[in-house]
Amino acid sequence: MGRGKIEIKKIENVNSRQVTFSKRRSGLLKKARELSILCDSDVGVIIFSSTGKLYEFSSSRMEQIIARYNHKSPDSSELPSIENAAAPEVEALKLEIVKLQKVYRRMMGKELEGLNYKELQHLEHQLNEGILSVKDRKEQVLLEQLEKSKFHEQKAVLENETLREQIEEYRRTTSTPYQQNHYIERRNSFASSSIVSQQRSTKERDSDTSLCLGLGASDAYEKRKRPKIEWASNESGSHIASP
Repeated sequence: MGRGKIEIKKIENVNSRQVTFSKRRSGLLKKARELSILCDSDVGVIIFSSTGKLYEFSSSRMEQIIARYNHKSPDSSELPSIENAAAPEVEALKLEIVKLQKVYRRMMGKELEGLNYKELQHLEHQLNEGILSVKDRKEQVLLEQLEKSKFHEQKAVLENETLREQIEEYRRTTSTPYQQNHYIERRNSFASSSIVSQQRSTKERDSDTSLCLGLGASDAYEKRKRPKIEWASNESGSHIASP
């Protein structure tokens, strides 16, 4: 039965970590030695432990292997040629960056000492065009916000109307017969009170008219209340009062 694979991560236990380091270090150095013998190759291995202790193996002198590595390293042979090929483009980009920084500072009103009248006039024209563009964009943004506000206002008005209609419909559908009768009684009482007030105002107006004609209030009242008596004669010649 083969061993299961272990997870490659740092071993937290110090004793287990030290044991594993010793075993794997020995195996690595053994493999390096076998590789140098079997394949006739120069092999150099340098190991530093977590405590800073040095372990190394080399099939020949370690200094010769390191010198050979530095001489054949891609960093020492290929990179200089790449840098020499890209040097003109890098210089051009640097000059462009310096030029743009200078223009930016002049647009901010700095470093204007070396400019003549025409250059200053051209710079002023550019700034005025920039200000006009900013103002136009500002007005456009304000108009867009105003349109959005109007749309939201209309939407809110429609929602309020819909809610009001729903409330009225709910009140009509949920009103009880008692509430309806109470409403009818209140309406009839209001009508009766209106009639009484109209009659009272009519009496007061008649009394005012009688006063204006020179009659007393009691005389006018008695005159209005006293029935008219007419005398009629019958066949016997006696007079009978008829109302």
